[in-house]
Amino acid sequence: MTTVLLVDDQALVRVGFRLVIESEPDLTVVGEAADGRVALEQVAALAPDVVLMDIRMPGMDGIEATRRVVAAHPGSRVLVLTTFDVDDLAFAALRSGASGFLLKSARPDELVDAIRTVAAGTAVVAPRVLRRMLDLFAPHLPAGGERVDDDGPDPRLSVLTPRELDVLGLIAAGASNSEIAAELVLSETTVKTHVGNVFAKLGARDRVQAVIIAYECGLAG
Repeated sequence: MTTVLLVDDQALVRVGFRLVIESEPDLTVVGEAADGRVALEQVAALAPDVVLMDIRMPGMDGIEATRRVVAAHPGSRVLVLTTFDVDDLAFAALRSGASGFLLKSARPDELVDAIRTVAAGTAVVAPRVLRRMLDLFAPHLPAGGERVDDDGPDPRLSVLTPRELDVLGLIAAGASNSEIAAELVLSETTVKTHVGNVFAKLGARDRVQAVIIAYECGLAG
């Protein structure tokens, strides 16, 4: 059973999400919160698999709440809610560690599929969509897309082998594992191994985080 915490300052929105989620036999809502601070308390107490997090809330917003949840409770994955498909705040939440974003206007089947996907450890942002968000908003956000030192490659990339750098570059370009395999003339099994090594060495939880790191390191600028 996948457990979900609902975080939104609008009670009617929470009710709607609860009805959709609890109509599924493998999903259950274990708690609700109307702001980021209460959300942190609920995550600590309930350890939900997925936190459905609104971005725009009074008090502690979804960005700061996401950062704290990811830092203190890595077992709980955050799926942020946004009104617009390209939203600077949604991007900031992804940089803070969210595993994906979902439009509030999403269909019920899209909502439950996104929750299942995030709970399984996969990102819910297509790499190409993320790249578009990066291109539009990273230069205007703190530390977004900017290299502090132009004297050489970012030290975070030094832990990667040349082949892993190739793989990371293709991930950042939006390539799937099968596309990476075709481009580098490798088996998909080998590509999966390289992708896993890249994630582990960079401390990336998923493809979203890997793309952001690649962009910040100048590999995908």
